[in-house]
Amino acid sequence: MWGTSLQEVCLYNPEHFVENDLGKLHAAIEHVGFGALVLATESGLEANHVPFQLDRAAGEFGTLRCHVARNNDAWWHPGAKCLVIFQGPSAYISPSFYASKKEHGKVVPTYNYVAVHAHGRITVYEDHKWLRALVGHLTHRYETPRPQPWKMGDAPQDYLEEMLGKIVGLEIPIARLEGKWKMSQNRSAADRVGVVEGLGDSEKAIEREVAAIVKERKVGN
Repeated sequence: MWGTSLQEVCLYNPEHFVENDLGKLHAAIEHVGFGALVLATESGLEANHVPFQLDRAAGEFGTLRCHVARNNDAWWHPGAKCLVIFQGPSAYISPSFYASKKEHGKVVPTYNYVAVHAHGRITVYEDHKWLRALVGHLTHRYETPRPQPWKMGDAPQDYLEEMLGKIVGLEIPIARLEGKWKMSQNRSAADRVGVVEGLGDSEKAIEREVAAIVKERKVGN
């Protein structure tokens, strides 16, 4: 049955990479913000890439909110099961980073990454008040750090109402959360130090971020 296909979707997640701490999972979602919304529909899997608001206090695992264009048929499936994927910091790991390369050479490349999978069912909102609150939250988040932040009040109100009519809101109470921090926990201490050193001086901020996570991440977390 197409309506149950996502129920069986699970993240391949060896025990040493598993993250169950709700605060850390929420923080990762908020840090990334932008997620891939995957729906199981009668015609197959459908994916959309949109920014999300996380309400930590709504429900056992929190609630996600987003909006899509009215022309996007993602909102045609109220109650449908869905999966939202948040991809965190990631970096290529060269075998040359490992101390064990010099010892025996039995090493291969890999990739380190953070990923959070949120499962739930979609509720649809077309109310302009609800949509205005969501768009206001997202605007505040992304505009506040800018030197001259744009505010919704900068645009004519009749124009804003027109634009709100062209979008539809989606709310997803999270029923299940999976977190994977693949950060070299399966390597020796010496190899992990090599990864930190190998990425720590990178010109790429995302690689330095991965190095910091590897450094603070304890084996078995």
